Amino acid sequence: MTAPSPCIICVAITGSVPTKAANPAVPISISEQVESTHAAFEAGASICHAHVRNPDETPSSDPEKFALLQEGLEKHCPGMIIQFSTGGRSGAGKARGGMLPLRPDMASLTVGSNNFPTRVYENPPDLVDWLAGEMQAYDVMPEIEAFDLSHIHQAVRMHRDGRLGGKLYIQFVMGVKNAMPVDEDTFHYYIKTVKRLAPEAIWCAAGIGAGQITVNEWCIANGGHTRTGLEDNVRLDRDTLAPSNAALVARTAELCERYGRPVATWQEARAILDRPLR
Repeated sequence: MTAPSPCIICVAITGSVPTKAANPAVPISISEQVESTHAAFEAGASICHAHVRNPDETPSSDPEKFALLQEGLEKHCPGMIIQFSTGGRSGAGKARGGMLPLRPDMASLTVGSNNFPTRVYENPPDLVDWLAGEMQAYDVMPEIEAFDLSHIHQAVRMHRDGRLGGKLYIQFVMGVKNAMPVDEDTFHYYIKTVKRLAPEAIWCAAGIGAGQITVNEWCIANGGHTRTGLEDNVRLDRDTLAPSNAALVARTAELCERYGRPVATWQEARAILDRPLR
């Protein structure tokens, strides 16, 4: 009988949308983000998915802010995998990839467009190819954020033709209004599709809002990896705000214990993803 595989917990600490008005624990400044990530790291997170903000809490794509955050995380969370967002809420066009020359371990990449609550999340093919090329140039591992089934097919196609290098890591994003809902049949079909098209690919998933804990449990129960954090959800339940990113990580780690899945250490996460320390 084989031992259960470790579960990588990614913590999405800030995002571009949640504010302190929604939950005072949302970290905005670089120092707040570093402190919040350190606590989440100690609670079991081995990947930090990071955005940066301006002092007025609006999103930013400023590479200097990313550089300061990277420096703080490397100092206070040694070994943790740093993943920068290239998402479209933080900037436009090539500004979305302006931090990639900093050579973070990973960066998010969405390979197609879809609807968001009040707008279209645009990822035109030429920009996707440019971002993917920059990631290859700077040895940054993409995390494919799949908001739609077509994004899985496109990621596999890009991996086969060499536009995506290294291991293929696909994250299903479920629960964004007007995009893919938190639906268990769809979740299992996503897994089936990944295994059919790219058997060596690694998969994980994120649930938005109240769907976060549901998707966490589905991932852990089915052998995948998972994401939590205040970017995606600011509550423990309908009546209780999450006191920290660490509290959401701890809740996910408890699910791992329930299902007999060890929480991946940063060393195990780096081995799984083939991301050695540089």
